[in-house]
Amino acid sequence: MEWLNFGAALTAFFASHAVPALPWVKTRAQARLGRAGYGAVFGSISLIVLVWVIVAAGQAPYVEIWPHYPWMRWVANIVMPVALLLLVLAIAAPNPLSFGGRRTGFDPEQPGLAGAMRHPLLWALFLWSAAHLLVNGDLAHGILFAAFAIFCLIGMSMLDRRRRRDLGQAEWHRLAARTSNLPRPWRILPALSWARLCLWAALWAAILAAHPHLIGVSPLP
Repeated sequence: MEWLNFGAALTAFFASHAVPALPWVKTRAQARLGRAGYGAVFGSISLIVLVWVIVAAGQAPYVEIWPHYPWMRWVANIVMPVALLLLVLAIAAPNPLSFGGRRTGFDPEQPGLAGAMRHPLLWALFLWSAAHLLVNGDLAHGILFAAFAIFCLIGMSMLDRRRRRDLGQAEWHRLAARTSNLPRPWRILPALSWARLCLWAALWAAILAAHPHLIGVSPLP
């Protein structure tokens, strides 16, 4: 029964991202809800299904694939602050080429964070998935985090195709000329600000404090 629940949750997670992205579904939903309403509903459903799939993975029978070693937590504690930094820098940053960013205020000559990576939220989710895949060597979590990581990598090219279709070839190439799917970390510096760095530090501290209570295990080495 637990495996059935996990399979249903995982299927629902990918369906909740694939179905709303279909052009005819997105167009009708935005016509009824507006762009902001569509984003709010889509984001709420995605969050609910994400919680469901994580809880379902924790309830699935434990089948070990690889053992856990202390050094794995050190790796995860190095990777996760980077993932959270990308998350904090990406939210509401000018970036019409990916989700999570503002469509206004983007300068293709000085693309900011998009010049370091076109889809920073997907890279943040990929790093989160990879870090948690390493420290969770059981079958259910292996499937979960490996699926998330693959979804992120595939999603970048899917988003590019969707934005190219929506914007048109000429406009997409104009906006994307100084951006890249492959990370160029040395270009992150222009996107840094004290406000976002403080938010990042607070978020990382909050996650460290809440993780044992919400997930049931400390993330610290």
